[in-house]
Amino acid sequence: MSKHEKDEKSEQDEKDLRKHEEKSVDEKWRRDTLGSVVWALILIWAGFVLLAGNLGLLDAFNALVERLGFEFAELPIKIPYLQVSAWRLIFLGAGVLLLAEVVVRLLFPTYRRPVLGTTILAVVFLGIGLGSWGLIWPLVLIVVGLALLLGGLFRRK
Repeated sequence: MSKHEKDEKSEQDEKDLRKHEEKSVDEKWRRDTLGSVVWALILIWAGFVLLAGNLGLLDAFNALVERLGFEFAELPIKIPYLQVSAWRLIFLGAGVLLLAEVVVRLLFPTYRRPVLGTTILAVVFLGIGLGSWGLIWPLVLIVVGLALLLGGLFRRK
């Protein structure tokens, strides 16, 4: 075998290897069952919350809270306005589910993927749901710090 034939064979082997690596990464992302399950749960949660709103359950809950005289001034933190509404509950639930996905991805190597984007989206959803960014920004720092810490502790070698 001449040197030219060896170079062609080596080049072809490199192309095949790159193609196989690209295909396996693409397949890995396509078969992300955890992401699919989380987004399905978010849609189911949104459906339940909207149904509860249409049935008047959220209004009944708000009336009950008013009747009991529960005031948020009794809490150690100031929450300017926290009334149960369908969209707030949807965003809160979505944020919690996305944070749960981040935790699962960090703790279980089978589901390991980059989590920074999901963490940011979860925090934004929680901020929209709580309606108080003054309360959320410290939580953002805590969650991002925990994600970095857990990611560093459980990183594959």
